[in-house]
This record gives sequence, structure tokens and C-alpha cells, in this order.
Amino acid sequence: LVVVLCVLLLVPMIAAQIDLFRQVFPGYVEWFRESVLPAIHTLVGVDENSALMGKLKDALNQNWEKASDLLVLLIGKVTQSGLAIVAWLGSVALVPVVTFYLLRDWDHLIGHIRDLLPRSSVDTVSRLALECDEVLGAFLRGQLLIMISLGIIYTVGLLVIGLDLALLVGLLAGTASVVPYLGAALGIITASVAAIVQFHDWIYLLPVAAVFAVGQLIESLFLTPVLVGDKIGLHPVAVIFAVLAGGQLFGFVGILLALPVAAVSMVLLRHAHHSYTKSVFYH
Repeated sequence: LVVVLCVLLLVPMIAAQIDLFRQVFPGYVEWFRESVLPAIHTLVGVDENSALMGKLKDALNQNWEKASDLLVLLIGKVTQSGLAIVAWLGSVALVPVVTFYLLRDWDHLIGHIRDLLPRSSVDTVSRLALECDEVLGAFLRGQLLIMISLGIIYTVGLLVIGLDLALLVGLLAGTASVVPYLGAALGIITASVAAIVQFHDWIYLLPVAAVFAVGQLIESLFLTPVLVGDKIGLHPVAVIFAVLAGGQLFGFVGILLALPVAAVSMVLLRHAHHSYTKSVFYH
């Protein structure tokens, strides 16, 4: 019931924000044309009124064979990208189909797996699988709560600043927070552009940066350790260490998978510790 009420409240607000964005979009185009393009020209040392296109045409005429090879290569890359997009869309379309059959036949599949296990290990493996399923479920629920919390924090902070698109940017950043650091990076970029276009003053970048810095601080020191760490049985220090170690060892993928892997590892370590204390080596 609470979820339904939230959706009923949010949908009209999001629709209003999208309509507002549609209205102010010409302002973004104007800002890009008047501010960004001249800055790019200055940065690369090219005058807007220079004969750059003429020089490019002369270069192409003088190196037509190389240009043709480049065009063929470019077309090949575009074709490969198009095929990759089609393959990706096909994979996305298969997700609900595979999910449906997995849910329908889940008990049957689990039964087959149990039949393949050694009889002496069935109870142990089943107990471990159940515990891993519980901690992974707790991780996903905790991650969802973090996304919602960050979305609220970002939205409220941007509303305090006076940003018209605060709800849209906050929801976007909160949703993207499922990937560590992506939500903050995406949010601060979109909020900065929106603030510059709305207020025409670069000083508003400071409060925007402060909002996302505070959000990241709250997430790192409170939300992740409490909403995820406690639910999956990890100490707050272990949560921070797992994320840092995952990023250091495996980069972005390591950050993304650090906590679920750490949670499953803790289940296995607890079982190993329990088995050790019951063994003859301990006594």
C-alpha cells in the first residue's frame, strides 16, 4: 500500500519535471552554443570563423586513398556497433522469458541439483545455499534502501539550493547509485549543468558539489555499513575494506561485486569456523 501511494504521488511529479525539462531544453541548447562551443574553440585553439573545413577538404583531397580507407573502417565499425546493439536488444528481450521459465521450474531445478549431490553432503550444502540466498536477498534489499535514501538526500539538497529540476536529477542520481560512485558522478554533472543554465552563475556549482559530497559521505559512513553491512552480517569496517579491496584488485567490477562476494564469503567462513570448533583438531 505504501509503495502504491508513493508511486501515485511520484508519477505526476516526475511527469511535471519532464514537462519542465522539455520547456527549458532550448535554454540548454542556447547555453551550449553560447558558452560551451566558444570554450571548446578557445581550448583547442581554433577560431570559429577559421577556414578549418577548407583545410580538412584539402587534406582529404591530398590523401584521398587514406580517407577512403578510413571511411571503410568507419563504416565497418558502425556496422559492428549496430550489430552489437541488435544483439544487446535481443539479450534484453530474452531476460523476461528466461526469468519466467526459471521461476516456473525453480523447484524442479533445485531438486535435480540436490539429486546430484553426495548423500552425506546434502544437508550441509542445502544449509549453506539457504544462508547465501538470505544474505544476498538482504544485500539487494539494503541496496534498494540506499538508492531510495540517496535519491531523497539529493532531491532535498537540490531543492534547498532552488534547482527547478531537483526531483528529476535526484531520482536519476539515486537510481544510478546501484553502481557505486556512478550515481554521484552522473548527478553532479547533470545538476551542475542545470544550475548553470537556470542561475547563469558558476558560484552555484559549490552548493551542488556540497550536496553530492554530503550524500557520498552519508552513504560511505552510515547507509552502506548500516543498511547493507548489518543485514549481511558484516562489520562496518569490513564493508569499507571490502569495497576498497575490490576496487584496488579488480577495478570497477570489483567495487560492484565486493559486498555480495564478501557476504557469501562470510557465510562460508562461519561454516568453516563452526566445523573447525567441532573437529578433533580443535579439541
